Amino acid sequence: MKVFLSSLFFTLTLFAHAQIQMTAEKWQEDLQFLQQTVHQDYAFLFRKTSADEFDAAVRELQEAIPTMADHEVVVGLARIIALFKYGHTGISYGHEAFAFRHFPFNLYHFSDGVYVQGTHKKYREALGARVVSIGGMPIAEALHALSPAVNAENSQFFKAYGINDLRIAEVLHAQRITPSLTDTLTLGLEKEGKAYELTFTALPKGERPPTKYGLVLQQEEWLDARDTAVTPYYLKYLDKNYYYEYLPDARTVYVRHSEVVHEEGEDIPTFFGRVFDFIENNAVDRLVLDVRLNGGGNNYFNKDVVRGIIQTEKIDQVGKLFVIIGRRTFSACQNLVLELDSYTNAIFVGEPTGENINFYGDNNRIPLPNSGIPVYLSYAWWQDKPQWEDGPWLAPHVAVEMSFEAYKTNQDPVLDTALKFDAGDFELDPMQYMTALYMAGEQEKLLVETQKMIADPRYRFYDFEAELSKAGARILSSGDPGQAIAVFEFVGQLFPESAGAWVQLGNAYRQAGQADKAVESYKKALALDPNGAVGQDARGQLVEMGRM
Repeated sequence: MKVFLSSLFFTLTLFAHAQIQMTAEKWQEDLQFLQQTVHQDYAFLFRKTSADEFDAAVRELQEAIPTMADHEVVVGLARIIALFKYGHTGISYGHEAFAFRHFPFNLYHFSDGVYVQGTHKKYREALGARVVSIGGMPIAEALHALSPAVNAENSQFFKAYGINDLRIAEVLHAQRITPSLTDTLTLGLEKEGKAYELTFTALPKGERPPTKYGLVLQQEEWLDARDTAVTPYYLKYLDKNYYYEYLPDARTVYVRHSEVVHEEGEDIPTFFGRVFDFIENNAVDRLVLDVRLNGGGNNYFNKDVVRGIIQTEKIDQVGKLFVIIGRRTFSACQNLVLELDSYTNAIFVGEPTGENINFYGDNNRIPLPNSGIPVYLSYAWWQDKPQWEDGPWLAPHVAVEMSFEAYKTNQDPVLDTALKFDAGDFELDPMQYMTALYMAGEQEKLLVETQKMIADPRYRFYDFEAELSKAGARILSSGDPGQAIAVFEFVGQLFPESAGAWVQLGNAYRQAGQADKAVESYKKALALDPNGAVGQDARGQLVEMGRM
């Protein structure tokens, strides 16, 4: 009887959802409800966008709704939510009454382009091809057109999660990547030097490509572009949340930790207890903790990982502890890597994380009153770093990305870098190194070394301009314009085309009472960015000084 009643309830629920008939007025009521809810209960989310910008976007959608199809309204709501730019704050495209249709392929953004990583066997011809266009639109333009509808914290989040929306028919049309809503989609492809097109038919509503950690894995109906005869360490045992392996040639313990969730039969403290016990009692020179696939879980489970590493002194040393991070490192795992950054000697290798350093997470599910579509609004502020260390992501000390060829042939340049890493002339803390040279009076060496680091691809995710500018701003705010001028002149020397560098130098000159030099700097900034926000700032300073 319980089974029968459950089945009946489920059937009636689906029937009820299927009967939802939305009018323009009902959609507008849902939008007003969302607007009121945000202002009343979630106004703290106005950090990256203002209340005025949010309200203007609401008004624009409100006026457009009478001319829009249902799927366009849903994506319009997604654009509204995406203004907050937090990955935990978004809208569901899977609600039964408005379920969207997916095309049977999976895309992945490798270092050398966007490729068809997986596909249904009907379309094996597309497997492993580089995507040139979608629905006739060049791939770069399609990604740009899609971005306003993705609740991306940073470009890494967009690569990891947002790119999936390029396979959704309704999103493609709503963002005008395709001119009409259709159940077919043509991809422009390139493989082995040959350009061609292939047309896909959408899956039935409610179905989508079977991905795990952003990848289609080889199975009966679905194909993976990777040679599945061999499996690299980071893709082994994906049915487990964590596993470890000893690599005797490298005297290294490799741990892949892909979810901050207890495994049935062995919780996180027990598993890592085994790992640290093995390290203590065997010939182990280094630990590699791989969290590049880890999208989070429960950050209260991080304690035993961090504490265990700190207590295992033989590997909590520079050059012996490596953490692999990437675009899917998110949520509770972002908390984990930030704690490791703060309290251990970890060297981070790979790509930046998909989460801001400090972020809003832990959302509430809020169904819209008429459509029933759930909106997810974050309520918990997680601040693992002081505000002056905030940023778009946690960047790796050593930048390494995956090309399609490396993926296809089961190479792992990220792990290889960790296993072969030799500090040599590599600076784990570029700012500390630059500061030491500056304090020692080695100005010529400082310039040469900084230029060399900026040109070194290993540092490509280290924002030298931003870090130097933050240091200069702190010095200026402390009341030492002379030292601040020296820093900002250095920034201008390194980045002469940066309008922001010249505005900051102008501010330092102005505070030091050197008006003519301040005017000269502001004019350089205005010339570099005549119509942008930085240029407007420079123009305002000049007007205030009576020099405009």
